[in-house]
Amino acid sequence: MRKLAFAAALALGLSVPASADLPEGAKAPLFSTQAALAGKEYGFNLRSALAKGPVVLYFYPKAFTKGCTLEANAFAEAMPEFKALGASVVGMSNDDIETLKRFSVEECRDAFAVGVASRKIIDAYDVALVRDGKDTGVTSRTSYVISQSGEIVMVHSDMDYRDHVRMTLQAVRNLTN
Repeated sequence: MRKLAFAAALALGLSVPASADLPEGAKAPLFSTQAALAGKEYGFNLRSALAKGPVVLYFYPKAFTKGCTLEANAFAEAMPEFKALGASVVGMSNDDIETLKRFSVEECRDAFAVGVASRKIIDAYDVALVRDGKDTGVTSRTSYVISQSGEIVMVHSDMDYRDHVRMTLQAVRNLTN
């Protein structure tokens, strides 16, 4: 059924992920990348982040665009709740590190990190955004919640930003109950 919906969306020229997202229960691909938090560049390593608690890894298409800005603002507002549950949040896009430094301050409000999604990371997480049958070079809007053991426990892929924070927060709560 999902393949039919995907084919229909492609036929209509809608933006859809290039392939199905990684399934719940899969092991999250480990990676390291450049990231920014509060305007400062650092090396993000997923294995190290998971050693501290669950990770919300959310992919977004482009920094400073309307939906991505609103989503970043919503994650920033929810950070006290994520932190209280022992979870970290990392936004991922293929923007360059200088753009992400600014985005981490202005829209993420110094509350969480944003990282560079290289082609290898985009492919590993199946989050390439396709429009009219062509890879756009940006990521889909896809959120993963990854347990401390490295298992993907929740996936939400929807270009509408509005449910990502609510759904990832609930998945993190479910991990801690």
